[in-house]
Amino acid sequence: MNQELRELYQEVIIDHGRRPRNFKVLEGHTHSQTGYNPLCGDRLQLFLQIRPGPRPVIEEASFQGEGCAISMASASLLTECLKGKTPAEAKALFQQFHQLLTGDDASTREGLGKLQVLAGVRAFPTRIKCATLAWHALLGALDQGETKPDDPVSTE
Repeated sequence: MNQELRELYQEVIIDHGRRPRNFKVLEGHTHSQTGYNPLCGDRLQLFLQIRPGPRPVIEEASFQGEGCAISMASASLLTECLKGKTPAEAKALFQQFHQLLTGDDASTREGLGKLQVLAGVRAFPTRIKCATLAWHALLGALDQGETKPDDPVSTE
């Protein structure tokens, strides 16, 4: 990756880390899940509002919590790209994002849009858990069905 692109990616991460988008409790949420990384103390709660029906759609997504710039930026970017997706599409996006951070195949970047800025985390294996915390919370929230008690998911 060239230096100019790397600097742009760092700027996006810093911006989302300092001023996360959708950082709020989502009133009327239908799904939620707490995520906790005991290794560094990052903790967040992800909220989803999913329109039911024959083709359920994520209408809104938000989060609250505290953590490092990587976990906050990743959660912020995640909530931005979930809107309008079906739960199945969101799960597929999780797989693609996880492959971006842990796999060797550069083709996984296609279709990830802004999420590609987190690809640099691959160079720091201990930070992958930070970048995927909100994503694991997403899977937990989607697997719960309608709002149920929040058993924290962990990235251990």
